[in-house]
Amino acid sequence: MSGSGPAAGDRPRRVVIAPDSFKGSATATEVAAALGDGWRSRRPHDEIVALPIADGGEGTLDVFAAAVPGSVRHPVRATGPDGRRHDAEWLALPGGVAVVELARASGLPLMLAPDALRAQTIGLGEALGAALAGGATRILVALGGSASTDGGTGALAALGARFLDARGAQLPSGGGALTGLARVDLSGLQSPPPGGVRCLVDVDAPLLGPAGAAAVFGPQKGAGPADVDRLAAGLRRLAELLGGDPTAPGAGAAGGTAYGLAAAWGADLVPGVQTITEAAGLPAALAGAGWVVTGEGRFDRTSLAGKVVGGVLALARAADVPVLLAAGQVDAPRPEGAVAEVALARLAGGAQAAMAEPLRWLRAAGAELADLAPAPPPDGPAWAG
Repeated sequence: MSGSGPAAGDRPRRVVIAPDSFKGSATATEVAAALGDGWRSRRPHDEIVALPIADGGEGTLDVFAAAVPGSVRHPVRATGPDGRRHDAEWLALPGGVAVVELARASGLPLMLAPDALRAQTIGLGEALGAALAGGATRILVALGGSASTDGGTGALAALGARFLDARGAQLPSGGGALTGLARVDLSGLQSPPPGGVRCLVDVDAPLLGPAGAAAVFGPQKGAGPADVDRLAAGLRRLAELLGGDPTAPGAGAAGGTAYGLAAAWGADLVPGVQTITEAAGLPAALAGAGWVVTGEGRFDRTSLAGKVVGGVLALARAADVPVLLAAGQVDAPRPEGAVAEVALARLAGGAQAAMAEPLRWLRAAGAELADLAPAPPPDGPAWAG
């Protein structure tokens, strides 16, 4: 490992470890624990505060469950994005608030193989319906990790909406069918909870256009160029009939599911990372901290727009706490506010090796970051625990 380690006499400090999950490799909780183990191997007297974070994608429900005392998980059987049934869950918070995570009901990893045109969000609607039946008076919907580009029509259909072709027949599921949409019938749609719905989005993309749901995120879900054109045309047709504001920042989140829930259910679109970092207690944890460690599977230019790393960096700058970055791969220049970064792919000798043993290389990254961490100012706050 590079670096010389902490200088003799360096006081114990608090280090806050606030990563996202490394998608497909390790949960945010596992990432935080492994980075903390590595850090302790170099600086055993520091106080480690592990705060796994999410941005509205996978792991959001776990963050709320850990952060909010009295939360209760409720199982639900859901229709996956490829039609296969599976176990999902929603989370009840005190005060009638429910948290529903799209990734658990309709996420890309639930598919045996990508199918950009037919993947749908029915399972999300089933989870939302279960939360309503369970007495939820307000719902937070985490909208990351989607497999589909159906504009949320699958979820809305599961809640009673009807999307009809020119003959009055129900359209098949999936965004690829929306080019045949002739009429939207919301008369049977369940009402939203009295306290409203907030969609926690991890992108600021609009529904349509070159920066929209189909163009930017369709290829990540297996869509080729012709598929992207068809999905974009379907979303355009949906917007013509459903109304709402397809230009709203975040409307393109989760294949346009954010747009669909906003237009048909009156949902508010809010940055997920801001809501989740506050729920996890990150702003308070940063007060007096020596460093904060954050990271994700791939750090690139999109990481600063609505993602965990960007959210942690903003809070750390406000608190004047230096940031250390760990990522599976680093594909962008070091951001302002970060003083060191470590890529697991470099430590492991390649991305595949890093993904094969992510916790091993996360521990190694934690140790290296402890070596690289510059000492805070001598008059800065030290851990007095």
